[in-house]
Amino acid sequence: MQILNAEQTARALPYSQLVPAVAQAARELAQQQINAPERLVVPMAEGGVLLAMPAVAHDLSVTKLVTVHPGNGAHGLPVIQGEVVVIDTATGRRLALLDGPTVTARRTAAVTLLGIQTLAVHKPASALLIGTGAQAAAHADALVEHLGIVQFWVAARSLASAQAFCAALQTRHPQVRATAVDDLEHALPTTHLVLALTTSRTPVIPAHIADHTLAIGVGAFKPDMAEFPPALLHSRQIVVDDLGGAKHEAGDLLQAQVDWSQVRSLASALASPLTPSKLAPVFKTLGQAAWDLAAARVAIAAL
Repeated sequence: MQILNAEQTARALPYSQLVPAVAQAARELAQQQINAPERLVVPMAEGGVLLAMPAVAHDLSVTKLVTVHPGNGAHGLPVIQGEVVVIDTATGRRLALLDGPTVTARRTAAVTLLGIQTLAVHKPASALLIGTGAQAAAHADALVEHLGIVQFWVAARSLASAQAFCAALQTRHPQVRATAVDDLEHALPTTHLVLALTTSRTPVIPAHIADHTLAIGVGAFKPDMAEFPPALLHSRQIVVDDLGGAKHEAGDLLQAQVDWSQVRSLASALASPLTPSKLAPVFKTLGQAAWDLAAARVAIAAL
């Protein structure tokens, strides 16, 4: 079994290969060719949770074991820790151990990229990021590297955090123009994309975004969390990465009491494009073990 650290795992997962791999996994999941039960969530001390996410396909199987401890930053420890075990389905042989947070960051960003390619009204040239954590950094890098986006606005709990994020992003990508935003209610930039990457329990995405703006909620993953305002959800077509998981964990949608018969999965949108509209849809992602399986396929092919 090969063991890859965070840097090696990242190198094995280029977005040019990861995005189509996620699309293929979405199709297989919809066709029940991947067995990926809902993730097991076990509460831990200090508000932490243990997440176990298995997925089995004809070629490979994976299990991701991840812990999330929101208060770890105060102790100088990562909020997300874990690993992904990659298994040969036919024999049960362990093939690789991948860095869990890196797989999570990159496959989550890849799902977002696939959603943008599938759902955006126009080819995006700019993005507003709400949040400045690890997922925000991974998404910013992905948007630059895969879509060539160079104009960013960044909002956070504090202006200082947003400014520091912008400085770091421009250091990694000198071609980028990044501006910290202090007040989204009164100074909302006109942008093609709005991405929320927080664990907020109250909506952070403005209700009145431009018609063409595609809003994507990434961070909220529990029923008591919410990044989308109900008014926005009730005014646009809703697409989710995984319909089964969303019905149990998408706090935004649950709290807004959306009509689930009108909510479409990403696989459905891939198979049958949305009806053309001047209003861009909204895209809610929660994560799915099938996306980890997609990442495992790309990584194993690179070894």
